[in-house]
Amino acid sequence: MEKYLDFLKKDDIKREDFLPIWNNFKNDLNNGKIRVAEKENNEWKINKWVKEFIILGFKYGEIVKFEDESIDKDTMGERQITLEEKVRKTSLTVSIRDGVYLGKGVTFMPPSYANIGVYIDEASMIDSLVVVGSCAQIGKNVHVGAGVVIGGVLEPIGAYPVIIEDDVFIGAGSQITEGTIVKKGAVIGAGVTITRSTPVYDNVNGNIITPNEKGQIVIPENAVVIPGTKEIESSFNGTKLSKYIPIIIKYGSKIELEELLRR
Repeated sequence: MEKYLDFLKKDDIKREDFLPIWNNFKNDLNNGKIRVAEKENNEWKINKWVKEFIILGFKYGEIVKFEDESIDKDTMGERQITLEEKVRKTSLTVSIRDGVYLGKGVTFMPPSYANIGVYIDEASMIDSLVVVGSCAQIGKNVHVGAGVVIGGVLEPIGAYPVIIEDDVFIGAGSQITEGTIVKKGAVIGAGVTITRSTPVYDNVNGNIITPNEKGQIVIPENAVVIPGTKEIESSFNGTKLSKYIPIIIKYGSKIELEELLRR
């Protein structure tokens, strides 16, 4: 880490000096030696310097055409996956940018995409038509259903990425953005959208979850979240209006939640 921090302190960086250390940096991202966010004392900490280095990668890259006919900055490109990693990438329509950590047993179904800085831990499933935005952090045994969007948060530097903890299920067509944290064992039902500007109504405990002091919506452990609506005041005579809200309808063990989803 020290070599990267020292490099960031330099005022005048030349491309020829940057590229070798950039390649080492991407390898460390791929191997999980460094990551955008990590848990310390049960709290998530953001490593701002990792984001800063990723931004330098875009700054010092030159646009080229790769052998697979894609056109991108030469500092980016496709992540190479080895057989020893035990990662399933079942089609050429799966695109994983270089600089993504993939734990053993991760599966990508086509088509899907993961951007630089993403961390996906062991035995997680990324289903068809999923987009995992830059710097998102996904834990072990997570199922990301078809058509899900996990938002990317590269800038501003201090902004938290989307964090999905272990054993989470995210239903098809959901969108999780703007630094949301989904805690361990939670279930996000199909079609749920969670953003910083969308309060979550906890119908079990009778409270409303709003952004914390870090600007994050935090979905509690083992919560089951479904899409709902809330009636709002209407200026139109004879017309009722409502707005979208996510609702927590239940808490329970993973087995109980799986049984609920099968009903």
